[in-house]
Formats: sequence, C-alpha cells, structure tokens
Amino acid sequence: MSAVRPGHEHEHEYEPRYGFESESQGEPPYDPLTDPVPPGGHGSPWFRTTNIPAADEAQQQSPPATYGQQQEWSGGQYPVHPPEEHGRDWYANEQAAVPAEAAPEPEQVRAPVSDPIVVSDDETVALRTSDTRRAAQTPPGPGRAERRRAAKGRGRRRAAARPVESSEPGRPLSRVEARRAARAAKDSPTVIASRAIGELFITLGVLMLLFVTYQLWWTNVLAGQQADRAADQIQQDWAKGRKPDAFEPGQGFAMMYIPKLDVVVPIAEGIDKQSVLDRGMVGHYGEGQLKTAMPEDKQGNFAVAGHRNTHGEPFRYINRLEPGDPIVVETRDTYYTYEMASILPQTLPSNVSVISPVPEQSGFTKPGRYITLTTCTPEFTSTYRMIVWGKMVEERPRSKGKPDALVA
Repeated sequence: MSAVRPGHEHEHEYEPRYGFESESQGEPPYDPLTDPVPPGGHGSPWFRTTNIPAADEAQQQSPPATYGQQQEWSGGQYPVHPPEEHGRDWYANEQAAVPAEAAPEPEQVRAPVSDPIVVSDDETVALRTSDTRRAAQTPPGPGRAERRRAAKGRGRRRAAARPVESSEPGRPLSRVEARRAARAAKDSPTVIASRAIGELFITLGVLMLLFVTYQLWWTNVLAGQQADRAADQIQQDWAKGRKPDAFEPGQGFAMMYIPKLDVVVPIAEGIDKQSVLDRGMVGHYGEGQLKTAMPEDKQGNFAVAGHRNTHGEPFRYINRLEPGDPIVVETRDTYYTYEMASILPQTLPSNVSVISPVPEQSGFTKPGRYITLTTCTPEFTSTYRMIVWGKMVEERPRSKGKPDALVA
C-alpha cells in the first residue's frame, strides 16, 4: 500500500526502499507504512525483530536521525520522525472522533465445538456463504449407532419382499444366499394349485363363450345356407315333375310362408334332428305312429315341427301369431292357405294327441283339413312343447298365381 503522509512538501508516491536505481542517492528515511522493521527496532506488536536481513541490521546499528533533521532524496526532502512515533496508529484519529460510550463493543462469536466452521474475525464472517450458514445452522444428525440400527431394520423388512442378491456386484452368490434365492423363487403348492384352477376356469370360460357363439350365431348362418340350397333343390324337382309321395325322408318337397313373421322355409319329409331340423328346415311328421296327412289330402291334420332357437330358428316367434293370421304351404301344383285358429302355450313332449286328425285342445270338434306347428318352449330349452293350430281356408292352383296372403 502506498500513501502520502502528512508533512510532505509535495505529494509524491514513493517506492519501497529496496527498489532504488542507485545507491548514490542515499537511503530514504524510515517509513512505518512500508518498512517491515524500523531502524533500531521497537516494541510494536505488529513487527518482529528477528530474521532481519543483513542490510537492515547494519542500518539499525547506525545512530538514528534526530527529530527535525532533513535528508535529501530524489523527489524531495522528508522529515524524520522521532522513535516515539514509530508505534503510532495512523488510524487512531478517526477512531478517537467517536466517543467511547457510543462505540459499540465488538461482538465475539464463539463457534460450538461440533460446528465445523470457526468464526474468529470479521473477515471470516464475510467469507461465509449461504451454504455454510445453512450447514452451521443444521442440527447434527443421528449418530453412527442409530444409523446402523435403522439400516438393519430396513434390511429385515426388505428381505421378505425381494429375492436375495449378492452384496457385491459381480460376486457369485454364496451357498446360503443361493438356497434362499431358490426358496424365494419356488412356488408353494397352494400357489400352484390356485394357478391351475384359475387357468382351468379361464379355459372353460373361453370354451363356453365359443360354444354360445356357435350355437346362437354360427348355427343360424350354416342353417340358413343349407335351407337356401334345399329351397333351390325343391324348385328344380318341381321343374322335373316329381310328386310329393316320391320324396324320401330328409328330402324337401314344399315351402311354408308365414307373412306376419317374415318366414320362408322349406318343408322336408321326417323330423330327424340332424338331417332336417338342424339344417334350418321344417320337418313333416310322416313316419310310424306319428305319421300325419299331406296338404293335398281331403281330410286330416298336416303337422310339422321346427326349431324355436338356433339352427335357423324358423318357429321362434310363432307365439306372436293371432287368430286369422295366414299360413301358406306351397307344393308343386298348389298353394294351400290356412288361418291360425288357436295356440297351446305349453304341453309335455309326450302329448302326441296334439297332432291327431282332430287335435285335442285345439277347439276343433270334427274332421277337417288342419295344420299343426310344434316347437320347443321355453326359449333355449326343450322341456315343453308349444302348439299352434290352423284351418285351411283356400286351395289355389299355382297356375292362377299367388294367393292374396302372399301378394298383400
């Protein structure tokens, strides 16, 4: 630090004493602000008298200049201060201007023993950052023993939740660790059994879903295709002039129309499930003790059967028929028109009297030309039978065109 001292005749910033260009200019007077040790030594606590260079020691042995004595030096003359002023505090004038009672006492900051930051003076306080202040204010954490006990507790809780792993990456498991890992990876018999039962239920559920889809949807698709082929075959047989009595069991010979239900279905000989009913056709009771009359017979009961659900389900909605609704049977030569007369909502499958020439419970009391429709009930079951009866009201040759029931 360089400064202009009071008492100079002119302001001049002088250089340290060891920087003169020539020794002939002489040595400058002692300056307490720049010289580390004053000539002759003194008792100031700010300087040391040991380890003084040889040049300084020689100068200390020379007699000091008296007060007021001038010494020439390049740049001007400087007064020599008496020794009693060597220990003068040059900033004391500024501090003396403040009254002693008004000057605050310096705050002594004493850091705790556990605090890593030791505050000794104002300069150290100024160097403290926000992070170090936060660290000094943070209370000390748990001790080593407490951390160790907490770590052991966490380890015991996690051991049951995850498999055993090696404590060091890349190190193979020990025999004990391997056995523990094997036991943890191995499923218990209860888990294996529950898993097998769950898979079995899932498989059964999938199979049931596929079966229901097949029964309710796919069988109708297949039966519709087969019924269409049977209807085409009937039209070809009519074109060849074949008579109804020449048809074999399972072979179609007529067509049935139910206008109210929008039903058009071929009629085949027999009521066999696989060869007739499951193929989407209506079967004629024409074999054995269940043999019934044909439409062209002058007297008798023309009885047929059909599915109410699945496989084309031609008779699904016959319970909606009302007295007077037309039912038309078309053969090679003639249209036979019947009107719905009565319905029996439920009866046992063993009740064969419903297809007699004069059906019981139908309301008919004398022989005539009747038609009987039979199907299963309730829906999607075959526990009982539903019966619908009708009476012939018109016989019209095909050469005269369709009857009014099919034209309207």
